[in-house]
Amino acid sequence: MRVVVALGGNALLRRGDKPDSALQVEHVAQAAPALAAIAAEHELVLVHGNGPQVGMLALESASDPSLSEPYPFSELVAETQGLIGYWVQQALTNAGLATPVVTLVTQTVVDPDDPAFERPTKFVGPSYDESTARDHAGRRGWTVRLDGTRWRRVVASPLPVRVAEIETARILVERGTTVVLAGGGGVPVVAGPHGLHGVDAVVDKDHVAALVATELRADLLVMLTDVDAVMTDFGTLEQQPIHHVSAAHLRTESFPDGSMGPKVTAACAFVSDTGGRAAIGSLRQATEVVAGTAGTQVGAVPAGSRR
Repeated sequence: MRVVVALGGNALLRRGDKPDSALQVEHVAQAAPALAAIAAEHELVLVHGNGPQVGMLALESASDPSLSEPYPFSELVAETQGLIGYWVQQALTNAGLATPVVTLVTQTVVDPDDPAFERPTKFVGPSYDESTARDHAGRRGWTVRLDGTRWRRVVASPLPVRVAEIETARILVERGTTVVLAGGGGVPVVAGPHGLHGVDAVVDKDHVAALVATELRADLLVMLTDVDAVMTDFGTLEQQPIHHVSAAHLRTESFPDGSMGPKVTAACAFVSDTGGRAAIGSLRQATEVVAGTAGTQVGAVPAGSRR
């Protein structure tokens, strides 16, 4: 099969972890054997998150007294693509993947009139207590919001329109190369009179993964995270896992925008647009999620088969 996997930020940096390089390299190494096994059996395209990493770089850039002004967010996204791509490439090879693997610095075109620019929602960077978060917001011009019990910076998250390097990725995949593509959702750019140029935003990796999977005519879109399956009534005593469900039925459920919502939306969009299969599940069960024996499997199945 041709498989697109969206790798959650938890694979690199878990909530509460310090953003140390060695710790993130260790987490990628732990994830690599399962991903290498998938790549050995299927054509694989990997999309990864970068929220903690790009937020850290933005904070460092804003605090650097040697700079006239902080680096643009789009350029920081490009930095994280190279850094995280390097970690993933090395880890996959060290895990025994014998076929080529490459990272593409990728531009994701967005609509400059997307209403998301007026309503920042994407969490980036570390968490703070309310007082510290509001202090950063006042001094740095940030927008901050409550994320669970802590406060974090939020930036605009416009929908992807197209991935500029998609045809290059297609050629590489068809020639047997595992491609790390659209890292962090891709560098957000808009089309202007003189070509593409970056904008301050972070594009959701799950939405980009669905677009990539559709454009590459993938058989399967997988979103790996830190929970075993999509849950109804998540966080309550009534929560129940959804194992098999149609896209039409899954759309009738409600999920939080900041966590499972984008994954569900991306899964439903891919299935509806292509007739393929989508899956959401735990990174530790990656091979089983791809095989269809774990996680939430979304496809053209009767709603009555949900359990």
